[in-house]
Amino acid sequence: MDAQRLRKLNELYEAFAILADGSYVYLCDIKEDYSRWSKAAVDFFDLPGEYMYHAGDIWEEHIHPEDRSSYHASIARIFSGEDRGHDMQYRAAARDGSYAMCTCRGVVLFDEDGQPNYFGGAIKNHELLSYIDTVTGLRSLYGFFDDLRSMCWREKSATVLLIGINQFSNVNDIYGYTFGNSVLQKVGKILRTEFSNAGLLYRMDGTKFALISSDTPIETLTEIYKRVQNILSHEFFVKGERVSLSLNAGAVVLESFHISMETVYSCLKYAYYESKDTKLGDMVIFANRLSDENRLLLEKLNVIRNSVSDECDGFYLCYQPIVDAATEQLKGMEALLRWHNDYYGSVPPIQFIPVLEQDPLFPDLGKWILRRAMEDTLPLLGKYPDLVVNVNLSYAQLEKSDFVASVLNLLEDTGLPPRNLCLEITERCRLLDTVILKNMCRVFREHGIRIALDDFGTGFSSLGILRELPVDIIKIDRMFVKDLVRNVSDQQTIQVISGLADAFSADVCVEGVETEDIRDFLRRYHITSFQGYLYSMPLTIFDFREKYVPETL
Repeated sequence: MDAQRLRKLNELYEAFAILADGSYVYLCDIKEDYSRWSKAAVDFFDLPGEYMYHAGDIWEEHIHPEDRSSYHASIARIFSGEDRGHDMQYRAAARDGSYAMCTCRGVVLFDEDGQPNYFGGAIKNHELLSYIDTVTGLRSLYGFFDDLRSMCWREKSATVLLIGINQFSNVNDIYGYTFGNSVLQKVGKILRTEFSNAGLLYRMDGTKFALISSDTPIETLTEIYKRVQNILSHEFFVKGERVSLSLNAGAVVLESFHISMETVYSCLKYAYYESKDTKLGDMVIFANRLSDENRLLLEKLNVIRNSVSDECDGFYLCYQPIVDAATEQLKGMEALLRWHNDYYGSVPPIQFIPVLEQDPLFPDLGKWILRRAMEDTLPLLGKYPDLVVNVNLSYAQLEKSDFVASVLNLLEDTGLPPRNLCLEITERCRLLDTVILKNMCRVFREHGIRIALDDFGTGFSSLGILRELPVDIIKIDRMFVKDLVRNVSDQQTIQVISGLADAFSADVCVEGVETEDIRDFLRRYHITSFQGYLYSMPLTIFDFREKYVPETL
């Protein structure tokens, strides 16, 4: 084989191997029909060697006779240029003669003339992974992600369900872990019985189960779920003990269009936690709207999620000024995330932030937001040395063990003084353990970083939370000020919150200040700063500088 093409083959093979994630890697030079295969595959399947001519024919001899024709047809289409890759399952003979179930995914790389040049991919040996959950006998988490990935790759229509048990730790505490496993076994049997012929069931992490259904309507699946809810709540017995369990469930309905497995799973988790946190266990169907709208939203979410991986392309920050309540002079600004591209236009943050918070990529986006906010703020300090930029934090960021260190490293990298940064703890952060949250706030404040308690009076209104967390600022949500002049209840709420803040030596910032009447009424209370459309809508950093620091342009 030509030395230059061999060097290229090895370079591409190494690139594929980096992404292998425990699979056997193969790469074929289509023009030479010369391949390199993983040594682990060579050893397990007793292949001639890592480098082989006509590896497709050799591998076909290892494939089970019943699976061979579909494999042969797929390879023929790839080498002819008809297909750009394949995603298939088959059985392959190991060294000892037994057959191992394999999933093979490959993609064709084309040359500058558009002709097939290389074919590479990965083979996953299911015999080496635990695809069966030992407690329930259902397919495991590994199987779920493999099947979901394959379904997305093939662009198949399906409905995906995530079902979980509430407060299962109580069962373990009362009866012990052995009994708890028996409960999970029984739940698995009931789900298998009730959802029989509706799709494939899976045991997920902890006390969650999943279902992938190709042809059962969501209305039918919802009715089955309600039936399971009733059984587990009222008619569930294990080893003579009556156990009452409550469930949560989320669902995503997919049509035949391209969407990544990761996007589907993030949407699924979002729907699940909506069921758990706000719907008392009722099935929550993600984007439960007309089909076209549902598809468009999922497509947008898929693009937005991929934008995070693509160095946060399309994301940008706007800044809403925060002014001193007495002088109305600029004292701070809140960083607000936005996303835009030419095809979808601007997408409201409420459509994508709650879903992205369920995604493992979100901490990367959060880090980008922090860095960009720090970099945008630094040039403004020449005219406003005490200017503070407020950045909202997510639960997904705070639960990372290295979050505190990453914030301090970003301050050092950008050169922003810690006293010019305020971190806003949003309503969803209440999900984090209070002790962990308290320790984080303490460390941040020791370094001079300010802490604000956002959405106070809504989901984060507990006096106990205020007692536990050392905060510098309480932010009152706009819902309490829009009818402030006429609504006595809102007036009393503002008075109580401002009094609590004074008792805990915290400043008060009121959001949603849109009229002079509201501003003047708020001045009756212990309010430190205002934020709202009376002063400015959120501005890009360019417009913000033009308004407040025009000489820097």
